[in-house]
This record gives sequence, C-alpha cells and structure tokens, in this order.
Amino acid sequence: MLENDYNLITYQIIKCAIEVHKYLGPGLIESVYDACLYKEIENSGLYIERQKALPVAYKGILLDKDFIIDQLVENEIILELKSVESILPVHDAQLLTYLKLANKKVGLLINFNVPVLKEGIRRKINGKLNHK
Repeated sequence: MLENDYNLITYQIIKCAIEVHKYLGPGLIESVYDACLYKEIENSGLYIERQKALPVAYKGILLDKDFIIDQLVENEIILELKSVESILPVHDAQLLTYLKLANKKVGLLINFNVPVLKEGIRRKINGKLNHK
C-alpha cells in the first residue's frame, strides 16, 4: 500500500469513529465503543477484524502467546481504542509496539472519552509508508 491508500482508509475510519462518538458521546466503557465502531466500519464496506490475536516471536522463536489488538482494518491498520481521562505515553508506546510486532505501518489510537473526538485521535507510523 502507498501513503495515499493509508490516508484514504484512515479518513474512513476516523469518519466512522466520529459518527460513533456523535451518537454515544463520551463516558462509556471501551467495549461499547469497540462494538459500535466495529459495526460502523463494517457498514462502511471496509474489512475489519475485532480482538485480533497475533503471535509473538521472541528472538526468532514463535512463542505460545499471542497479543490482542482491538481492531485490524483492511489487514493493514491497527486500531487501539481507549476510553480514558487522558492518553498517556504508555498508550502511544503500546500502539507502536503492536505495529512493530505485527509488521504493520499505520495505527490509530482513539480515545472516545473526550468532548470532541478529534482531540482523542493519534496516528502512529511504523517506518516509511511507501516502503514495505
């Protein structure tokens, strides 16, 4: 995928997240936003998986342990959802770690517990977008 492809998909995801936030507002638990965003993205025509288990390899050895990402869109973009008072550096680090472990380029950290959703969205990039 090229940068423009990532941009188009993230735009659609953010549009869906804004719709969920406009309808529900802030203050609910993460799992509610997760379920609603899943439906909104699915209805938009994008391919989405929830609670996607990805294997963990340590020093080239595949472990009998998976890490779970909240949502994976178009098999390329990781969504890490939150409903917290504020995004902490550890949340940013978590998304970047997931991107590296999953060998994905783009992720969105979305915190629904904000008055205006655009204040709760962060986009993270792992490496360069136009290179595999």
